[in-house]
Amino acid sequence: MPPVVPRSDVHGDRICVALVLAALHNGGVTVFLCAKCGTELTPHLTALPAVPEMPEGRDEKTRRAPATVPRGHYAVEPEPWGAPYVAQEDQANPVPCQPRAFMKAGDGGFVISAGTRNTVVVHPDDAPGLQPLPDWANSTGCCGPTGVDGLNRACACGASVATLAADCYGPYELHLDPVRVYPFDQ
Repeated sequence: MPPVVPRSDVHGDRICVALVLAALHNGGVTVFLCAKCGTELTPHLTALPAVPEMPEGRDEKTRRAPATVPRGHYAVEPEPWGAPYVAQEDQANPVPCQPRAFMKAGDGGFVISAGTRNTVVVHPDDAPGLQPLPDWANSTGCCGPTGVDGLNRACACGASVATLAADCYGPYELHLDPVRVYPFDQ
C-alpha cells in the first residue's frame, strides 16, 4: 500500500489536480486512496479527458440515470460541485445548480454551487467500500441521495470522503473530494 500523503503539505486541491494531470500525462492508470488512513477506495482507473455529458434515459427499476462515468474510469470536474450554494445573480434566468443537475431554490431564490472544484468523478460501483454516513446524513432525496447536501459517503475509517448523487431526477455519479482523497499512479 502506498504511504499516506501528509496533509500539512496540501494547499487546497492544487496537489490533487497536479497529480491527476500527471496521471493523464502518464497514461492515466490511477488508484484513489483515503487521505486519512491510506485505504484504497477505488481499483485502477483510467483518466478521461473530461466529464462526459449525463446520459439520457432512466433505469425502469431504480429510476436512476445511467452512470455519468463508465466503470474503470474517472474524470475531474473543474466546476464547483455540491454544497455550499449561493444565490444566482440572474434570478430571472436561472441555470442548473451545478453541472449535470437541476435547478435548486434556497432562501434567496435560485442558487448555484459554490462547492469544491476539481472533484474526481467516478462510477459509483468503482468505490464499493464506501459507506453512507451515520444516520444517512446528507443523503436526502426521493429514490437516493441527490448529492446537494454535501459529503455523504465515508471510508471504512470513518472519514467523509465523497458525495454520491443517485436520485431519480439527477445524475448517477460519485464525487471524490480532492482534499480528502489522493491519487496514486501505479
